[in-house]
Amino acid sequence: MKKFLFTLFLLAIMGGAVFFFGWAQLSVPPGAYGVILSKTHGVDSTIVQSGQLRWVWYKLIPTNVEIPVYRLEKKNFTFNVSSILPSGDNYAAFAGLGADFSWELNASIFLSINPDKLVWLVTEKNIVSQEALNAYEQEIAREIEVTILRTLTSGETDSLRLEKILSGSPDAEMEREIKIKFPELDDFSLIIKSARFPDFILYRQVRLLYEEFLAKQFEYVSSALGKKAEKHIETQFHFDELERYGELLTKYPVLLEYLSMEKGRE
Repeated sequence: MKKFLFTLFLLAIMGGAVFFFGWAQLSVPPGAYGVILSKTHGVDSTIVQSGQLRWVWYKLIPTNVEIPVYRLEKKNFTFNVSSILPSGDNYAAFAGLGADFSWELNASIFLSINPDKLVWLVTEKNIVSQEALNAYEQEIAREIEVTILRTLTSGETDSLRLEKILSGSPDAEMEREIKIKFPELDDFSLIIKSARFPDFILYRQVRLLYEEFLAKQFEYVSSALGKKAEKHIETQFHFDELERYGELLTKYPVLLEYLSMEKGRE
């Protein structure tokens, strides 16, 4: 009886040890996520969360499994940029008003990674640690900053849209572009902390005057060039005509005598 109980006790201990060492989420603290990396089975397609029972038999193999842990809190990245409205220098010089069409922006980018994209990040981007994830989020923030700056400085961006962005209004088109470019984001937002922006009403008025001036100038130059081209064509036609007469008289010299006779009769 004692031997049976002892054997049962050993089996219980062994069973508990097997269960314990195969329990994947033991290494994942609350609020964090883990991805199972195995030498024998590669990257497990299901993430590990605290409080969720995940027992993996191949975790029993010594040194076979590694479970990097990730915390996916929302990150804040601050940036400062400055530039000038499209063709602002040209418009200011044209107006001669000493206008300043430059702007400055102090903003924060808030972003977080979608937990469902963790396995994709591990397999496609080789993000196998929290440090690597932090660096990757910083890289995303820099690329988002470039996207924002490109939108604000593009000559194709309407000044009304620029005014709304710089005043702190959400820009659905830009946010949609960022989310398409970075589908691994769970959340993204741009918060304008402070901004200095020019007189947009004056900018639009001067731009219209400048465009009208260019149109009038183009019309004048086109007209002048047209007249010059027409005169050149007439002159060239006259030269061609004289050249043909010269060739004709050279070939038929009798025509020269005929023309002299006709002139004498007159």
